[in-house]
Amino acid sequence: TSRASMMMIAGFLPFTAIYVELHYIFTSMWGHQIYTMFNVLFCAFVLLVIVTSAITVSLLYFQLSREDHRWWWSTFFNGGMIGFFLYAYSFYFYFFTSGMSGFLQASFYFGYMAIISFAAFLMLGSAGFSVSLIFVKYIYSRVKCD
Repeated sequence: TSRASMMMIAGFLPFTAIYVELHYIFTSMWGHQIYTMFNVLFCAFVLLVIVTSAITVSLLYFQLSREDHRWWWSTFFNGGMIGFFLYAYSFYFYFFTSGMSGFLQASFYFGYMAIISFAAFLMLGSAGFSVSLIFVKYIYSRVKCD
């Protein structure tokens, strides 16, 4: 598998874990509804970090088993690819659900969603990289050289 397909897998699988919750978050942020399920949001966030980390480590294992040892940036991008899917979902929400229109609303919405998506990219990319670094240190500390 290529790096691009691994990155798409790494972003799509965690996105499916929070897809339903995103609708409620977007309607409370950009609509006129109040979000009240903060405990569910926290559980979804924890699930997102766990799934992102597990997928990143799994893809790192496949990469290392192919003897490709340039894993530093690929794990960061694999972990952060959910930011791309988050931004893509923001286009779906804007055009099919929100009912917003006009240049000012669109620029405001897509500007803020670009910032939020980039922040998610950095946060989850860092989480994926950190867990991958722990994984690599663990597996290479167990290697015996005789």
